[in-house]
Amino acid sequence: MNSGQIFNPGMDSARETGSVAGTVLIPMRFVWPYGGRSVFLSGSFNRWSELLPMSPVEGCPTVFQIIWSISPGYHQYKFCVDGEWRHDEHQPYISSEYGVVNTVLLATETNFGSGINALVSAGSSMDVDNTAFNRAVRISDGTLTEAIPRIAEADLQVSRHRVSAFLSAHTAYELLPESGKVVALDIDLPVKQAFHILYEQGITMAPLWDFCKGRFVGVLSASDFILILRELGNHGSNLTEEELETHTISAWKEGKAYMNRQIDGHGRAFSKPLIDAGPNDNLKDLALKLLQNQVATVPIIHSSTEDGSFPQLLHLASLAGILKCVCRYFRHCSGSLPILKLPICSIPVGTWVPKIGEPNRRPLAMLRPSASLSAALNLLVQAQVSSIPIVDDNDSLLDTYCRSDITALAKDRAYAHINLNEMTIHQALQLGQDLCSPYELRSQRCQMCLPSDSLHKVMERLASPGVRRLVIVEAGSKRVEGIVSLSDIFRFLLG
Repeated sequence: MNSGQIFNPGMDSARETGSVAGTVLIPMRFVWPYGGRSVFLSGSFNRWSELLPMSPVEGCPTVFQIIWSISPGYHQYKFCVDGEWRHDEHQPYISSEYGVVNTVLLATETNFGSGINALVSAGSSMDVDNTAFNRAVRISDGTLTEAIPRIAEADLQVSRHRVSAFLSAHTAYELLPESGKVVALDIDLPVKQAFHILYEQGITMAPLWDFCKGRFVGVLSASDFILILRELGNHGSNLTEEELETHTISAWKEGKAYMNRQIDGHGRAFSKPLIDAGPNDNLKDLALKLLQNQVATVPIIHSSTEDGSFPQLLHLASLAGILKCVCRYFRHCSGSLPILKLPICSIPVGTWVPKIGEPNRRPLAMLRPSASLSAALNLLVQAQVSSIPIVDDNDSLLDTYCRSDITALAKDRAYAHINLNEMTIHQALQLGQDLCSPYELRSQRCQMCLPSDSLHKVMERLASPGVRRLVIVEAGSKRVEGIVSLSDIFRFLLG
């Protein structure tokens, strides 16, 4: 950082810029993503004659931006943050007699080479590096785009090896909090009452206890509630609202098994075995178990007997808890993981809006607020996603609808008074806010990040309590560009 250097408005910018003469001006977005109380921009494009105020991006208060029209050519610029001159170390920069300044070369494909040559032959006293300039921008169709650093295969393999070694050397026991509670449900509990408990406790799932068998046999989750509501909305359903009052979890699980054609050789339905883990299982095996079985949590169960009787439910392990351990361990030695400094847009992680020429990329599911709740529930089930970005006509992010939001309909039997095909997502979200659980952190329901954010920053955000995914948005417009989840991060880290 170079603080204390004040640029004189009378500096001769002709000596330090290679601007192309003419009246053509091209809008450029300048971004300062590192926070501050007041942030200004100044550069050779305005002869360092004034400080241009930058505005914080809505929803991302630490990101400041300004769109300013500049002429084609080579420019230098710098940020004044809370009274101190700063440069962005993640963008091209050079050292000169005026301190460290960021640089940008704005050119079309036809004059790209001549722009550099003119600069070099102008007799500038600056340390000009043509290779650095070639890295600074990428020109396609006459449009300037930022150069994206590419991931090196060696760095990727080293980073993955170190993460894998760390996870293999630590156990699930380290995930257990010093104090807390874990909610379990009896399989003979009525489904209606069970979902009311999930809502009141602010949780999305709970392990199921079978008193007769003396063990945990499964889980009840928000996904079950979605399937039940879809079944109630099906005119050919055998399940009525009245039956839901007395319908037990055990009966629902058996019916669900029939629906999923989980039938044994004698024509009897059987449920999938419980996915659980022990406190001595290592974190890598635990993470792989969560990923391979596509579950959000795994009960950590301990039994002091060899036959597994008298099991104790210790904790509900999740990828968020494991990621928190990873972040805590590598926080002060991030240099040992080279990939942490890379922007997420440069690595194969998350689901992104397909761009032209990428027809095989998995599409990102998005809905308008006017779409029906039924459409949202169908998409959650069929696309096998845990959340859906809700966007306006410009694809700018308004909110998200998650599987866990469905539990709000259990409050006061709200599900009995709505029509899934007639209620809009906007109305459903409003209902969820009106019936907001005291345990729910509403401020965390719509978390965002930028494509330029580093992998390390994204991991730290996802390790926060209650955050399972980040919607990737364009700075300023909040136009949705992708979404990255906990599962995406671990699939990438574990290869």
